[in-house]
Amino acid sequence: MPRLAAALPLIGLMGMQSACVTTPAPKSAASAALMDGQGSMRGSVTITEGADITVQVRAMGLAPGLHAVHIHAVGRCDAPDFATAGPHWNPMGKSHGAENPNGPHLGDLPNMTIGSDGAGELTFSVPARLDTGDHPLLDSDGAALVIHAGPDDMKTDPSGNSGGRIACGVIMKNGVK
Repeated sequence: MPRLAAALPLIGLMGMQSACVTTPAPKSAASAALMDGQGSMRGSVTITEGADITVQVRAMGLAPGLHAVHIHAVGRCDAPDFATAGPHWNPMGKSHGAENPNGPHLGDLPNMTIGSDGAGELTFSVPARLDTGDHPLLDSDGAALVIHAGPDDMKTDPSGNSGGRIACGVIMKNGVK
């Protein structure tokens, strides 16, 4: 019993020490509201920053099936066709698509599956920084995230035969473009 009584304070201190060590959850560094060409809300984008940027897309009210998701080079989403978002974000001058031997560029992202309820979610990482480094996402003209009508074939330059732009959101750091 004396040994146990002597060990109890030490065990208590060890428990207190491990309880004080926490890993903070990553904070949102940027976001976007996804709108369709008629101005209706179609989802949201949240970007967190660590060694890379992690992008989480939540979509709603879209046709079921696969849809291409791309980061575009310009922070503009003028309806109805979102052409003002410019081409895919491609700061290193690569060709389009993960299956292209000369690709992919940084704006090439995985396809998103939209379920029968019209909703879908996609999370992915991009080897870049938000607003620092050699190829920042938020350069002088910003950036946008676009959802396309069809899937990306992951090889055809310049956009993977992904169809029209059906939702777009201007990426804004902490509420500022």
